[in-house]
Amino acid sequence: MALLETNFDSQVLGLSLGANLILPEHPEAWKEPPAVLYLLHGLSDDNTIWCRRTSIERYANRYNLAIVMPDAYKSFYCDMHHGSNYWEFFSEELPMLVKRWFKVSDDPKKTFVAGISMGGYGAFKLALNCPGQYAAAASLSGALDLASHINDEWDDCRRRTFQAVFGAMQNIPGSGNDLIHQLKNLDGIPDTKFYACCGTEDFLYQDSLTFRDLAAEKGLRLTYEESAADHKWDYWDASIQRVLEWLPIENLSQP
Repeated sequence: MALLETNFDSQVLGLSLGANLILPEHPEAWKEPPAVLYLLHGLSDDNTIWCRRTSIERYANRYNLAIVMPDAYKSFYCDMHHGSNYWEFFSEELPMLVKRWFKVSDDPKKTFVAGISMGGYGAFKLALNCPGQYAAAASLSGALDLASHINDEWDDCRRRTFQAVFGAMQNIPGSGNDLIHQLKNLDGIPDTKFYACCGTEDFLYQDSLTFRDLAAEKGLRLTYEESAADHKWDYWDASIQRVLEWLPIENLSQP
């Protein structure tokens, strides 16, 4: 695999930020532009974290797959109340730039999004709001029911983060940032496939259960898995391998 570290200017955000990319080197992969997975990080991480904490480059080598790992800072992939328009960046500008600069597929059937924790929230928000853009979306220990946490006790750092993104946690219920509200009011069932997994000891476990149960009620195409685990990288390192196996992409070489 080829690992690229890129820095570029975003017109939407008005700043320079980074993204790491993994591009396939397998000769079979380049008979046509490879499928692309946007792999999102969590609240305390950045664009380097997937390469630092997992063997994602080695796992991706089995597939005809490019992986884009962008920096989202602490934005929750939203247009921030006090800050920049990260939703506009991730839903519009970033895919446009990736397709302009790199020879990856522009076919929605070969475009996927996944993430951990805050990134799991971002992945499902993108898939629910841009159903024609992604064939599959995966949440690993995702913060899928933010409205249920409005009365949680947070440290000062996270409280300031939530205020910057949402104005106040009380603004989340019933808004466009409330995934459960969006799912309840879904107008038609998207063709997008969804995958959610979470550890049973995770503080976000109930979020995944709530989303799972409502998805079943609404008829969403959701694959759900759980196991005894906490909010830890050893769980996500194992989980991302299952996500890659689940994605509708060609396995070019056996592990």
